Amino acid sequence: MGRPSDARERLIRAATDLIWVDGYAALTVDGVCERADVRKGSFYHFFESKERLVLAALDAHWARRRPALDALFSPSLPPLERLRRYFASVLERQLDHQARTGHLLGCFFNAVAVGAAQQSPEIVHKVQEIFATYERYYESALLEAAARGEVAAGDVRGKARSLFAFMEGVLAQARIQGDPELIRTLGPRAFELLGIAERWAA
Repeated sequence: MGRPSDARERLIRAATDLIWVDGYAALTVDGVCERADVRKGSFYHFFESKERLVLAALDAHWARRRPALDALFSPSLPPLERLRRYFASVLERQLDHQARTGHLLGCFFNAVAVGAAQQSPEIVHKVQEIFATYERYYESALLEAAARGEVAAGDVRGKARSLFAFMEGVLAQARIQGDPELIRTLGPRAFELLGIAERWAA
């Protein structure tokens, strides 16, 4: 057994890995404890339920993602370059997941919410909050691009939400089909949806 001091973090990591591969519905306390090499009594020392663990896993995963998103969407970069780099990073991460697990894993937050939709309104609400923050990265880039005349102005928030939903749908389909080519064309297709296909390679 690992050091007790890192047991909580190992439980969170185990839950994240198991959900991402097998889905929320398949997650059990016993399975998490076995994966984390933590006794069940220790689990309940840190978390009163599977739901509490998953909420902690969502917070931990988002805390890891935000620095990368902050860098990708840095205001020091031109707005369309932010989007290009972001979509390239999506492909890179998914290919890394595929090399590590044998599968395209899609979005962790989506995997949690889909599985928990009928079981935990609190978990779904947490994912909705994260998604709302995520969409604001898109929105900030599109607002600046619109101000520069690089995309059409008007309903930028709606465009950001639609673009984010498109990305989530592509990741879900790529996971279902096991086809990374769907993600490889994500960026160019997103620019097409924005009516600026010619700017993808600019």
